[in-house]
Amino acid sequence: MQTQNRKILFIKKLFLLPLVLFLFINATAIDPVKTIEVLENSFPQNNSLEFPYLQKNFVGFKEAVAFKESQGRYNVINTLGYLGKYQFGRTTLERFRIYNTKKFLKNPELQEKAFAAYCSVNKWILRKDIRRSVGKTINGIKITESGILAAAHLSGAGNVKKYLRSKGEIRFSDAYGSTIQSYLKKFAGYNVSNIKANRLAKV
Repeated sequence: MQTQNRKILFIKKLFLLPLVLFLFINATAIDPVKTIEVLENSFPQNNSLEFPYLQKNFVGFKEAVAFKESQGRYNVINTLGYLGKYQFGRTTLERFRIYNTKKFLKNPELQEKAFAAYCSVNKWILRKDIRRSVGKTINGIKITESGILAAAHLSGAGNVKKYLRSKGEIRFSDAYGSTIQSYLKKFAGYNVSNIKANRLAKV
């Protein structure tokens, strides 16, 4: 009799175990829709640097700079008053006869043209330094043309000249702690040969 009771108890346990497992799995299962939403919301609005199809050309260069400056957003004004996707100062914009900053923030095409023009002007100002310095290593960083242009966008061409000609002794960092050397390294190796040096570049 005891043997029979044991068999019945064993059979009950055998049937209960899968049922308990089934209920446990359903209770702890992750909703796939919620998981996707969390993952999507964890990325910034413009995560262009994460996409592998951006090539090491001028388009890749300007989008990389823009992501660093503003996460690629055209309508941003930072705490120091720098404007737009590429964080232009008002003085720089006035050089290109751009005075209405509200219209500038709402005009992506104008911002792109301003960036290209500024690169052309900086390339002209730094033409001798580009010729002398590209290929050299300063403070452990290999100097490239794109790195120089990115550093000039950060600090102005004059500060880049001082840095290169002093072999890295005269340094610069902005109010947020970004340095010439960090830009030289971060934006190295892009092909920006299509940027033409032009002292009188216009938007």
